[in-house]
Amino acid sequence: MNESNKEKDLNVNETEALSEEQQAELLKKYDAESNTREMKGITGTIVFILLLSFSIFQLYTGAFGQYTAYIQRTVHLGFALTLIFMLYPARKSKVHTHNKVPWYDVILVLLAIIVSAYWPIFYETLVQQIGTITNVQLVIGSIAILLVLEAARRAVGLPITVIAILFLLYAYFGPYMPGSFGHRGLTISQIVDSMFFTTEGILGTPLQVSSTYIFLFLLFGSFLVQTGVGNYFNDLAITIAGKRVGGPAKVAIFSSALQGTISGSSVANTVTSGSYTIPMMKRLGYHRNFAGAVEAAASTGGQIMPPIMGAAAFLMIEFAGVPYWEIAKAALIPAILYFSGIWIMTHFEAKKQGLLGLPKDQIPKVKVVLKKIHLLFPIVLIVYLLFQGFSIERTALLGILSTILVSMILKETRINLAKFITALTSGARTALGVASATATAGIIVGVVTKTGLGLKMGNSLVSIAGNISTNIQMQLLLTLFFTMITSIIIGMGSPTTANYIITSTIALPAIIAMNDLLPVAIPVLAAHMFVFYFGIVADITPPVALAAFAATGISGGAPIRTGFNASKLAIAAFIIPYMFVLEPALLMIDTNAFEILLILITAIAGMIAIGAGLIGYWYTKLNVITRIIATITGLSLIYPGGTTDIIGFIVFIVMLGLQIRKDKQEKTLNQAEPSV
Repeated sequence: MNESNKEKDLNVNETEALSEEQQAELLKKYDAESNTREMKGITGTIVFILLLSFSIFQLYTGAFGQYTAYIQRTVHLGFALTLIFMLYPARKSKVHTHNKVPWYDVILVLLAIIVSAYWPIFYETLVQQIGTITNVQLVIGSIAILLVLEAARRAVGLPITVIAILFLLYAYFGPYMPGSFGHRGLTISQIVDSMFFTTEGILGTPLQVSSTYIFLFLLFGSFLVQTGVGNYFNDLAITIAGKRVGGPAKVAIFSSALQGTISGSSVANTVTSGSYTIPMMKRLGYHRNFAGAVEAAASTGGQIMPPIMGAAAFLMIEFAGVPYWEIAKAALIPAILYFSGIWIMTHFEAKKQGLLGLPKDQIPKVKVVLKKIHLLFPIVLIVYLLFQGFSIERTALLGILSTILVSMILKETRINLAKFITALTSGARTALGVASATATAGIIVGVVTKTGLGLKMGNSLVSIAGNISTNIQMQLLLTLFFTMITSIIIGMGSPTTANYIITSTIALPAIIAMNDLLPVAIPVLAAHMFVFYFGIVADITPPVALAAFAATGISGGAPIRTGFNASKLAIAAFIIPYMFVLEPALLMIDTNAFEILLILITAIAGMIAIGAGLIGYWYTKLNVITRIIATITGLSLIYPGGTTDIIGFIVFIVMLGLQIRKDKQEKTLNQAEPSV
């Protein structure tokens, strides 16, 4: 794409924030979950009632107890499928205001209602049924699979749908697969049975988490949005970081880290936060490709930022079998290093270009910002409740209640009846993509369970690594590299939840398989975090870097260059996962407070050195040799180990001293030169 390419169709002024309409249009272009019809009239009323009913059902079951697994999940799926076929067009180009649903979508809506009602109506018969499914059930199950695939294609995107179809084909054509990938094969009846009439397919663990934890936390985020917390995050970020060198870039980083607590999408985060921060960065003097990259990298980082982590943390509870607090604790240091890395590199870039902070008149007054500090209370509360061991559903409900209560403190933040209803309907809208993604991911998980494909793929990757090298450590590094590539490819174009489900099902077994060869086993949580990280960074990794591409819709930059810049800024996400697999202390596993503090200090020093090496500037410009030395020094500091820390720290201090000395010499020389 040519550098001069702009989003002319959006009429974007590169130095002004996007309007809400422009943001919505940009989201529809890059985010499948936002590509909906705007329904009017009677049809719009029906959609409104369904969305409202969806949220009320989830709130009721969250507060008073869930129905049995099959009923809870099929009702949840039924709401999602019905609304998706009403709201999402079959083709992207067909998005515009409608007063009615096309006839073919009406048929799909009716089929969705029939399929989702089948389990609740015939529950007693189905749970007592032994043996093969009937012909009627074969038809119902087949329709259910097709509806889920089509719903995912519309609401999430083509990649996950294609992957699910390939897995279904693999299940059927097993006897014809080559080598170790061959298996007995499943009949059509067996596939349909396992996919819809057991909890190993569509109605499996992913949909279970969607129908309980995830929906309620999405609703919590929706209520937070109604208080105006998004704008508050921007004001808070400007107050804290706006005056600093390269202020707007640091505002983007800080704001996006906060936005990640309420946004489950890298693209949505990029557009909403970036519509404000990218024009600010460009006005200050950052290049369009760099400005877009900062926002894309920071917004993608919102998905790895505790406590919510794009809702993947709740899935990890089930998949990794680890308590929530252990997951949030493990994610903390890597997240700090991720955002520290971006912060450090934007700082060095600003120093390199001589960019200052925002002028005083553009910084909100501290008193005004502190006036709304109560908006952060619900976020603090849910962290505290989860730490105290409260159930996830109860924590989410108390989070929603506390959001409503604290909003009453000020008139401008107050959630009135209209905002309350808007929160319920917008929360349900947000959940549609997640529900269809988790249902489709359930198909993939089901096939893996039935065929053992995950283990076969894992053993295959380990075998390839073994053929390249007989050294165990080298085999581990090669296996991790192959797993990284697999996770990035799988993660391209998939939302956070589906992304993690697929990578943990397909790519993760390779890491676990290495435990049979290693003297010390890799912790399960470290393996899950590894694939989770690389699935997430697919959003900024070219060629399919959706968050970076969305950022260019605001910056007017070149998508591929913006993607490469974002990948460079997010270098921590490409390094840290290797480090915490090799040394789980980075995840605060089997370590103490002193060791954690030492790890954090040395790792941040490492990110400073790496940032200087990649940007080519510290206190002064670095040449090629010093850039290489700085990068290697940073890597040795990030890796938790006594010898590497000592060597890295010594080199770091020497380089720092030389840089300070050179900086003083240059300043003295400049002062001595006569002015012209």
